[in-house]
Amino acid sequence: MTRLDRPESIAKIRDRQTPWDVAVIGGGATGVAVALDAASRGLDVVLLERYDFGSGTSSRSTKLVHGGVRYLKQGNVTLVRDALRERSLLLENAPHLVHDQTFLIPCRNLWQWMFYGVGLKLYDLLATRNRFGRSRCIFARRALELSPALRNERLRGAVLYHDGQFDDARLLIDMARAAAQHGASLANHMACTGFIKDDRGLVAGVVAADQESGESFEIAAKTVVNAAGPFCDAVRLLDDAECQPMVAASQGIHLVLPKELYPGETAMIVPKTSDGRVIFFVPWHDHILVGTTDTAIPDAVAEPSPQPQEIQFLLETAAEYLSRPPTIADVLSIFTGVRPLVKGDKSSRTASLSRDHVIRLSASKLITITGGKWTTVRKMAEDCVDKAIETGNLSAAKCVTETLRINAPDPAAIVQLENDDPTLAQPVHESLAIRRSEVIWAVRNEMARTVEDVLARRTRTLFLNARLALDAAPAVAEILSDELGTDSAWRDEQLAAFEAVAAHYLPA
Repeated sequence: MTRLDRPESIAKIRDRQTPWDVAVIGGGATGVAVALDAASRGLDVVLLERYDFGSGTSSRSTKLVHGGVRYLKQGNVTLVRDALRERSLLLENAPHLVHDQTFLIPCRNLWQWMFYGVGLKLYDLLATRNRFGRSRCIFARRALELSPALRNERLRGAVLYHDGQFDDARLLIDMARAAAQHGASLANHMACTGFIKDDRGLVAGVVAADQESGESFEIAAKTVVNAAGPFCDAVRLLDDAECQPMVAASQGIHLVLPKELYPGETAMIVPKTSDGRVIFFVPWHDHILVGTTDTAIPDAVAEPSPQPQEIQFLLETAAEYLSRPPTIADVLSIFTGVRPLVKGDKSSRTASLSRDHVIRLSASKLITITGGKWTTVRKMAEDCVDKAIETGNLSAAKCVTETLRINAPDPAAIVQLENDDPTLAQPVHESLAIRRSEVIWAVRNEMARTVEDVLARRTRTLFLNARLALDAAPAVAEILSDELGTDSAWRDEQLAAFEAVAAHYLPA
């Protein structure tokens, strides 16, 4: 099985004598999908991520593979139809991480029951190649059987419909391994610091800095793709200091609650809140996610913080629908993501800005792709690679990602580690199921380089329980240090850095 090997990727970048076909800046969902698409067409691809794969927006989604019920309400039928098609492709190509999820929409009167029932039938009709369940109306008694935590005072019935659920960061790592399997060279903790330009002023590669060693690289490439998500404007400024921003930053938060506050396996959607958004209650890894908000922010930051009013809004909304209203004391973790929304006019609210993706070519031939969403990332990548082929006059095969299987890691390999050393079967913390072998596997095969890489994305501990993640951090740092050959000073730096990151996830 192909593994993600950072030293090997760095060596390939250092030793490369000819230009790469495609250099990708950004290791989130879009960037990794572009690398996978391009590599699977036979192109030579290098991808650079300044932090870790999915460390930003791509690991902080609502964990849904969906067409977007609320986009249908906005009248964006094309976006919904395309997303529903991609939803089915994701289920076919990554069945180990994507599954059918039933959602309940509580209705408080007959009009709501009929309105949402008809709307969800249209949602079903738009779904081609559909392998998900169909929507139906149910009575209040059945709704309470499926979601026993619901308040029943005003419940008159409900509508059930189906969408997909997944683990975003895990899928991203598996996609990165698939890209490596097809020949792409990927490096996390490698920042783009500038561009190489030819005598005509056209982009001819990137300048990058290894965040671990400090080594600098000049990486020649026939085409360069800026897939830096909410930070794409910062990359564009490296190309053109006079360029105008194309992204409006918006953040959304999710609360993570104990499963007992919303037991059962049926998710719930509150279709209309006071700010015009929808709120999801989603079972995930034996916890409940509640989110999300939509708050305009002046600039994207690498580690955003939840705002007190966002937390209060979600708690108040949850209290309207749950028989036992959650309080801040129930919150195990809070994670915040920044959306790369394509700018509209100055009066546009971020909640109404387009979720479609945009591909833009600068005067110097830098390709920027932004916008979009996890569900449609495969199609986004296909469109972007088509543009790269056209821009760089590249020779490539047709896109094959519609049927490209994303495989799970081999669990036997982790078991073999434990067979060779039984102490590796021990958990990293008595309250966690994560074993020492899994941390070693993540370092050796999935390019985990930091405590945060392990506890936030190779496992989801930080997202599920921030305090437990802090408790487990020293053991993880020790394992990492032994694997990477570092010293106690490095471990101390890692623990301090992780504590700073975890502070953004801790409830007050």
